[in-house]
Amino acid sequence: MNVTAEPLPRLNAEYLKNQVQPVRVLQFGEGNFLRGFVDWMIDTLNKKGLFNGRVVVVQPIERGLADKLNEQNGIYTLLMRGVLDGEVVENKQIINSISRCINPYAEFQQFLDCAHNPYLRFIVSNTTEAGIAYCAEDKPTDQPPSSFPAKLTLLLLERYKAFNGDVTKGFILLPCELISHNGDNLKKAVLETAENWKLDQEFIAWIEKANIFTSTLVDRIVTGYPRDVVENLWKKAGYKDELFDTCEAFHLWVIQGPESIEKELPLKKAGLNVVYTDDITPYRNRKVRILNGAHTSTMLAAFLAGKDFVGDSMKDPVLYNFMKRAIYEEVFPTLPLTKKELGTFAEAVFERFRNPFVHHPVLSISLNSVSKYKARVLGSLQDYFAAKGTIPTRLAFGLAALIAFYRGTEIKDGALIGHRDGKEYLIKDDLVVLEIFAKAWKVFDGSDAAIARVVDSILKQKGWWGKDLREIPGFVEVIVADLTLIEKDGMYAALNSLK
Repeated sequence: MNVTAEPLPRLNAEYLKNQVQPVRVLQFGEGNFLRGFVDWMIDTLNKKGLFNGRVVVVQPIERGLADKLNEQNGIYTLLMRGVLDGEVVENKQIINSISRCINPYAEFQQFLDCAHNPYLRFIVSNTTEAGIAYCAEDKPTDQPPSSFPAKLTLLLLERYKAFNGDVTKGFILLPCELISHNGDNLKKAVLETAENWKLDQEFIAWIEKANIFTSTLVDRIVTGYPRDVVENLWKKAGYKDELFDTCEAFHLWVIQGPESIEKELPLKKAGLNVVYTDDITPYRNRKVRILNGAHTSTMLAAFLAGKDFVGDSMKDPVLYNFMKRAIYEEVFPTLPLTKKELGTFAEAVFERFRNPFVHHPVLSISLNSVSKYKARVLGSLQDYFAAKGTIPTRLAFGLAALIAFYRGTEIKDGALIGHRDGKEYLIKDDLVVLEIFAKAWKVFDGSDAAIARVVDSILKQKGWWGKDLREIPGFVEVIVADLTLIEKDGMYAALNSLK
């Protein structure tokens, strides 16, 4: 490809002379998500004159993007694309918040030297869901240890020594890993590491007293490097960027911690969708029950109704009406937030599902749907029943659709083989789950009694649901009726007939 325009702007000596900002953030992780989320937020703060600080990135594993980031002086392009207030938007921002990237496997001392920076205040991380885990094999003499908590423990120890245990030199930690109570889990892993290494008790006390381990909830789809269209984007931008990043327009960061954090990190003041709270639970439940719950309660039905992508499902009035009524009428009553808060979030979710730049296959959502239904939908269903005394129509239908989707009798290469319009599709879940569904459907002869037997064999699985769902009054009858309707009239007609 021939690009005739100037290359991506670099941080040359003259530029640095005029824009000197201290490093205030240390970030474990150099991947697409943090660059499309946290680093974009820091860049936005700086551009609005609200932060005056830059980010040093630590590559958390031996192979990564450190060299490429440093080649571009930490600069890259972020393209935010999606639907906002009914309009398709595309916003481009050149991100200049990253100072440099350190590979601790090749530059271990430089990594430790970061602890001596008096301006350093925040530590951000995204080391995958498995990253926050204690590793007993790590040693304090490793350069570096393998696990993220052990690397962090060494950094904290270096900080403690560098400033003689000064409690004002601790950090605010903002983990972004997608696990519940990520801050609590990170703190626990660090303390376990320190105890295992038999480090000084005064240092361990300093970890507790001087540092704030927040728990956070992050929400943004970062689609990353747009490999299939990147050359067109380069031509449009007028420069070549090997670190081009893409994401949806929506973003949300919920941070659980003391009020003082907002003063030090004024993200809301910059107009960003950030919530500071002393309890993250209602926001996590909102995300799980509305965003994730909408997927799980609707998309298996959508697939059997002939839809292959989420966006196509949202264009169908029957499917959209099913999803919206499930969320507004059956999930909202189970959540403690105001109707305005819930409605604003739900409408943003529906817009995100319509994003023309994100092609989300329905079958990818179907992976492990049994455990997803328990985590994302069953709590809403049970809470609704407890409050109203009736079975929520659409959340229950979502379970009937799941049973219909898991219809198959042959397991091949770890997947149950389903059929839609005469064509095979793969149903992927734990093998024991697939085996029980296969056994249930193998003896199905199309009779009403056979449908009841299939439903009975699924609802009684306490290990899946946490309880025997047959014990919910009237639930068996509702699921049998829904599955009978699906079998008799087909999925789309069954959806359309719901009151």
